[in-house]
Amino acid sequence: MTTHKSYSYDLKVAAARDVIERGMSKPEVMEKYGIASMSPLGSWCRKYREGGPDALLPKPKGRKPKPDKPVYASREEELEARVMELELELEIQKRINALADEIEQKSHRR
Repeated sequence: MTTHKSYSYDLKVAAARDVIERGMSKPEVMEKYGIASMSPLGSWCRKYREGGPDALLPKPKGRKPKPDKPVYASREEELEARVMELELELEIQKRINALADEIEQKSHRR
């Protein structure tokens, strides 16, 4: 069974910086920082070249939170937005019905 070793942000930045900016070889850096494989070091170097140290920051885990409902200045604004939303839904439904009617008419012609 293999185990997945995780490395700290500071170690990743230091290792990538040693390879890219200081010109150390990857095996030297692996030995210096105790990195078990060349794969993650290569990935860190690529990300460091593309986006600097910020590219090595850990990614947030889990699902993204749902966006909050919009905050309206007044009840009137909220109702106007709702009316626009319902009008758009109605327009979409009208277009769907028109397409369905058109398809039905074409099928009866044959």
